Amino acid sequence: MLKIGLTGSIAVGKSYVCDVLRELGAHVLDADRSARDVVAKGTRGLAMIVNEFGSGILTNDGELDRPRMASIVFGDESKRLLLNSIVHPRVIEAQDEWIRRLESEDPDGIAIIDAALMIESGGYRRFDKLIVVWCESGVQLDRLKNRNGFDDAEAIRRINSQMPQEEKKAFADYLIDTSQGFEETRRRTIEVFDELRVFMSRGNG
Repeated sequence: MLKIGLTGSIAVGKSYVCDVLRELGAHVLDADRSARDVVAKGTRGLAMIVNEFGSGILTNDGELDRPRMASIVFGDESKRLLLNSIVHPRVIEAQDEWIRRLESEDPDGIAIIDAALMIESGGYRRFDKLIVVWCESGVQLDRLKNRNGFDDAEAIRRINSQMPQEEKKAFADYLIDTSQGFEETRRRTIEVFDELRVFMSRGNG
C-alpha cells in the first residue's frame, strides 16, 4: 500500500482536494476527524486536556468546546504546543491503526492522510510521498474571512499562527495550487493521482 501525507495551511482547499481523491479511488482520512475522536467525551485525551486547561474548556454536555479551546491556544504559543503534545501522539496512533487495517483490506491501494500540522509535528516522515495543497496568500485570506466570518486582523492572526506556505511547499513531493478555483484544482489533483499510481506501479514492478 502506498502511504501519502497531504497537508496545507488553513483555508487553502484541502477538503476539496480530498473529495476529488476519494472520487478517484484513494482511501482518505481526515486528521481533523481523528483529532475529534481522540478528545471525545470519556477519552483519556480529553481528561488530560481538562487537567491542563481546566473544566472551562468543556461544553455543558461535557464535550470539548472547540471554539473556546481554539481561542485560548491561538493567542498563546506555549498553550498551543501543550495542546498539541496531548493530541498529536493520539492522532498518529489512530492514523497508524487506520493504515494497518487498510493494508490488510486493500494492499494495492493508496492511503492518504490529510493533516494540517503534518510537517510541524514531523508526522510527514512516516509517508512515502507528501502532497502540499496551497494557494496565493490573498486568496487564502479571502477564503478564511468568507468561511469563518473573521475580520482581516483575526484572519491574519490565524494564518500567521501556522508555518508559512512557502516553507511547507519546500517539503512537497507534489504541489496542488487551488488559487484558480475548482476546475483547475480538480485537473491538477487528477494529474497528481495519476502520478502516484505510476509511482506505485513502478515500486511494485
